[in-house]
Amino acid sequence: MSESATVARRCLELITEAGVPRLFGIPGVHNLAFWRDWSDEMPPIVGVRHEQTTVYAADGLARATGGLGVALTTTGPGAANAAGAFGEAAAAKSPVVLIASEVATRFTTDTRMKGVLHQSRDQAGIFEPLAKAVFRPRTAQDAVSAVREAIACALSAPRGPVYVDIPTDVLSLPAEALDPPAPEPRLTARADQIEAAQRLLGQSERAVIWCGGGVVQSGAEEELVRLAEVLDAPVVTTYAARGVVPPEHPSHVALPPHEPEIAGLVGAADLLFAIGTDFDGMMTRNWSMPMPPGLITVNCDADDLTKNYAPDVAVQGDAREVLRALLEGLEAAEGGASHVAGVEAGWARLRTDATERPGIEFVASIDSAIEPEHVVVCDMAVAGYWYGGYGRVLRARQLQYPVGWGTLGFALPAAIGPASVGTPTLAICGDGGVMFALSELATVAQESLPVTLLVVDDGAYGMLAYDQEVAGDPRAGVDLVSPDWEALGQAFGIPTTMTSPAGQDLGESVRAALATRKPALVVHKASFVPPRTTSARWAE
Repeated sequence: MSESATVARRCLELITEAGVPRLFGIPGVHNLAFWRDWSDEMPPIVGVRHEQTTVYAADGLARATGGLGVALTTTGPGAANAAGAFGEAAAAKSPVVLIASEVATRFTTDTRMKGVLHQSRDQAGIFEPLAKAVFRPRTAQDAVSAVREAIACALSAPRGPVYVDIPTDVLSLPAEALDPPAPEPRLTARADQIEAAQRLLGQSERAVIWCGGGVVQSGAEEELVRLAEVLDAPVVTTYAARGVVPPEHPSHVALPPHEPEIAGLVGAADLLFAIGTDFDGMMTRNWSMPMPPGLITVNCDADDLTKNYAPDVAVQGDAREVLRALLEGLEAAEGGASHVAGVEAGWARLRTDATERPGIEFVASIDSAIEPEHVVVCDMAVAGYWYGGYGRVLRARQLQYPVGWGTLGFALPAAIGPASVGTPTLAICGDGGVMFALSELATVAQESLPVTLLVVDDGAYGMLAYDQEVAGDPRAGVDLVSPDWEALGQAFGIPTTMTSPAGQDLGESVRAALATRKPALVVHKASFVPPRTTSARWAE
């Protein structure tokens, strides 16, 4: 740590000490101090092609590693461009810190808008409805303190993205070093809440566990599996929790609750033990799913404990700590999770139904190519819906799926995050959503990132076309012209493979691309009916 340094350098030092392996940014006239004051002992700043990607990539890195993601943007439109990605990080409760520059302080002493380049009336106000916290420091030492507090805030439970803006002139002022923030202790639940939950669990004969992303954030996978074994209970996972239970484990429910067999399994239980989840609309068909008569909720966020369903027992605490406390007072049940065997009937139906089979076959092809080291990032596309809900996820943090806020165009820029630290990453996109961030192929090529971009090209916004069909509306605004994909790949020097249902094997193409650990583009010409996890099919 240098004895004399600028605010920009002090901020970079704090980020380095927080263990962040990569930052993602775009230089602008107001934030060049970060690039000027960066040094080799700091994590590299990966230069991306759109400010939205700075946060998407930081979010993707945070989801894949469990650590902090950091994004750097410039003032005005630079910051505003990042807001869509920031909203997705907020919905997923990703620990991301976005640091944006602001106009120089000498121009803001007058409360009236002066019309300075990139000036807006309240830049930070764009992020306030989305952020866990917002900081507006206007002096050198306050700026360093704000970044320190932002790191601690983003990583503390319940996690979430934090926004900081720093005036461009303040970035170059000298500032004193600050020690990195100490990690906050895990939230311990009250003894009476633990005892009440133990009583209900002990009385239950047909408990089902509903596991959410809070288990992943807490690192409580081992304890969750042990509880399932003790209760002899099936585990239904939200999208954020997929991979928490190993696929081969007898308690693992490998289908989403939207499928009738799983909805029936949940509805037939006498008790639902819900941990690390808020029962959002996308997982519950807007709260129309059948629910058992008894409910226990566990969450570190007091609001998430009760905001969608009224529990019989609510336990506020860290998932890992709560599970450990619960396990100390429970006796093992008998049975061996035989009740999960009925889930196979759902798979058999999906594999043989003419409507569902193409989607399931697509999922199986991708499953054949995925290894435990890989990360899969899905877009809000029909192909992404299928894999996000039905793919064989081998471990926690292997799958990323932007169903929280539903940001189309997520997969390619988010894939830059895990790929930036050497993780072979598959981005599954449609031909519509990939266009939102196609410029990031330049980032992937320039950084030689191990990203395999899989584009499933149906010549349309496939989900929207299906919505129109179901509604009986005329088909309008959803048909798309696709580029010459091979020429596009060639333009960036990225090897491109074209496949189709009747052509070269998709799974083998994806496997070969991931194995290169280099940029690759695979284009699959196909069209699927969306799965039951999509709202157009919830009434079925």
